[in-house]
Amino acid sequence: MKTYTGETFFFPHSGKKGVILLHAYTGNSNDVRMLGRQLNWAGYTVCAPLFTGHGGDPREILKKGSPADWQDDTRMAIFRLRDTGVDQIAIFGLSLGGLLATWAVEEDPSLLGGGVFASPITTWGDSNVPQYFPTLAEKYYRRVHTEPELISERLAWLNERLPAQLNDIKKLARQLAVNLNRIHRPFFIAQGGKDEMIDPNSGAQLRDRLLAQGTPVDFHYYPDATHLLTVNSAHRQLFSDVENYLNNLFEVTNDNQQ
Repeated sequence: MKTYTGETFFFPHSGKKGVILLHAYTGNSNDVRMLGRQLNWAGYTVCAPLFTGHGGDPREILKKGSPADWQDDTRMAIFRLRDTGVDQIAIFGLSLGGLLATWAVEEDPSLLGGGVFASPITTWGDSNVPQYFPTLAEKYYRRVHTEPELISERLAWLNERLPAQLNDIKKLARQLAVNLNRIHRPFFIAQGGKDEMIDPNSGAQLRDRLLAQGTPVDFHYYPDATHLLTVNSAHRQLFSDVENYLNNLFEVTNDNQQ
């Protein structure tokens, strides 16, 4: 049985406008594929990298991946867009992807803007990832017909090594929170009220931090939505909200360039 686990995708479009979409820690590029198609139809070149270690056996995330590797993946996505002549770029991410999108906006002043979907920039330590990741891994191994004894061995291996990587991600989140004062461009925040993975107050906390320093914020709260905003009950509204944000962002940019 073939298990489709996502891959880097690139949807080209004419023009200079581009969007980068970054997926979640326990997911892959499928997390953002529907949004990518929608934005491509709306006139944007869209790139969504598959983070190093993702897209297959969950152990590879811990063996091959790290925050530094995922930062490199993000840089390469930006370079790829620029290499095709796209020089007006916004970047968004879901959950972990939101951490990397925030990092990119903080580090690269040439990015026009971006934002996060259900991303714990200020509350990473309160996430349920430590409990959820092994459960997801077990489902993966059962789906690919792994022997029960081998599943137990692999889950024990994961549980032993997962805390160290999550601690590295927490360090990244803390540094992002320290550097929020670097963000002055309009920033998009989406948060579900029934988020089962992170504190549902995470989005409002980030909004308040940014507004307090004078950063324009486009904040959207979906009261009945769970964590995976790009594929759950809120996804249609989210897609519309992202498009509206981008329309305003690029309109202002084009006005400034005239």
